[in-house]
Amino acid sequence: MNRTSPKPLRGYLMLIAIVFGAIFLGALGALVSFVLTENRARNANDVQARAFAIAEAGLEYYRWHLAHYPSDLQNGTGAAGPYSMTYNDPEGGALGTIELTIGGNTSCNQITSVDITSKGTTAGSPAYTKTIFARYARPSVAEYSYILNDSVWAGSDRVILGPYHSNGGIRMDGTANSPVTSSLSTWSCTSSFGCSPTQTKNGVWGAGTNQNLWSYPTPQVDFAGISADFGTLKTTAQASGVYYPRYSTGTATTSSSYWNGYHLTFNTNGTVTVKRVSATTQLQVSPVNSAEWTTDRALLATEAAYETKTIPSTCGLIFVEDNVWIDGTVPSKITLVAANVVSGGTIRPNIYLRDNLQYSVTTGAAGLTAIAANDVLIAPNAPTNMTLNGVFIAQNGAFGRNLYLNSSRSDCHSTYEPKGTLTILGTTVSNKRTGTKWMNGCGSGDDAGFQNRVDSYDRNLSTNPPPFTPSVSTDYEFVDWREQ
Repeated sequence: MNRTSPKPLRGYLMLIAIVFGAIFLGALGALVSFVLTENRARNANDVQARAFAIAEAGLEYYRWHLAHYPSDLQNGTGAAGPYSMTYNDPEGGALGTIELTIGGNTSCNQITSVDITSKGTTAGSPAYTKTIFARYARPSVAEYSYILNDSVWAGSDRVILGPYHSNGGIRMDGTANSPVTSSLSTWSCTSSFGCSPTQTKNGVWGAGTNQNLWSYPTPQVDFAGISADFGTLKTTAQASGVYYPRYSTGTATTSSSYWNGYHLTFNTNGTVTVKRVSATTQLQVSPVNSAEWTTDRALLATEAAYETKTIPSTCGLIFVEDNVWIDGTVPSKITLVAANVVSGGTIRPNIYLRDNLQYSVTTGAAGLTAIAANDVLIAPNAPTNMTLNGVFIAQNGAFGRNLYLNSSRSDCHSTYEPKGTLTILGTTVSNKRTGTKWMNGCGSGDDAGFQNRVDSYDRNLSTNPPPFTPSVSTDYEFVDWREQ
């Protein structure tokens, strides 16, 4: 009888061993590759972190240098950069190198800010570098949306983007998406702020949103410190910028000739068209600053062409020793000052915002700072929907728009009231209480002034404002910082 012998299994076992061995070796190889890759990545991250720290050290070094030598942009060498230096560890020797590129921003022959670019490289790994850019300057008022030296009521229609500060109390019923700060712990809210009878309120209170951003008390903003030095600005404008002497006459505010001045229209080609104002129209008002007169002369009546002036590209400073009406498209970085130095402060001109003010470009190359010795006021015949770009500073007076009344003062003026939407891109600085809307100003529950208001600070101006924009601190600091 025939019998079948079993087939040997050794071939199969060997095949299985080979297959599983290959899988194991593949997995082991992948794991080793992963570990090596992760190790290289970690090493690279460590090197880049050290390069970043070295670059930061370069910024800090030049900040120290400028604190001791504020006008030296050449690292003490007297020659153009970039400037290379070794970064040493006192115990471990050279850790890498710093390469600094320094640039000064100037206007009217004065340094306004310093740009520092620092590149850090680690020793032994020159392929890995980090570069940081920073702008070194004194922080200006342009970092805020509003700075006030008086108590204020922000209504429910307000939308505010950017820090909002008052040295007085704040009733905040609007939408604020940035810090809202008051220098007071408590204040007396009167009927003019919607409290009847008078009540003691927290430094910031109201029905506004984002109340987690409210803070009080906080340090005051020193209005004396941010006050413009008009004498110096006049001298600088006469030497390097644009200057216009007083055209009005007399010292009595009751005289119509006191309220004449200049009408400036900015043009996109770098010029300003200037007209001399020889007559204005008197209108009945409730003034935004209750301490002032109950009439105003913000409405132009008679003006005549005077000249078209090219604004110097190296000194965008215009000093007018009189009242000024402004409008147009701002072509570059310009600071306009309306102040009277000759009178010793007894004559305080106003700036009137007659029409829209916008920039020729929105990249930050154009900007406006308008400083009035007294008020910055929106004219009665301003557009229904108005756009204002700039930093507006009422040094001793108020920013706002008066309530225009009919001749009998029994109702609002139907020609000039009400308005639509006011949009401000920039900063408002006001010594007195501001106001661009008048609750029940037209009677029967109808409001006067602008029915909707949108305020947003200008990020471009906050780091690179027009020349002579007032500072909020005497200390220099990095106002802009970014990795490149």
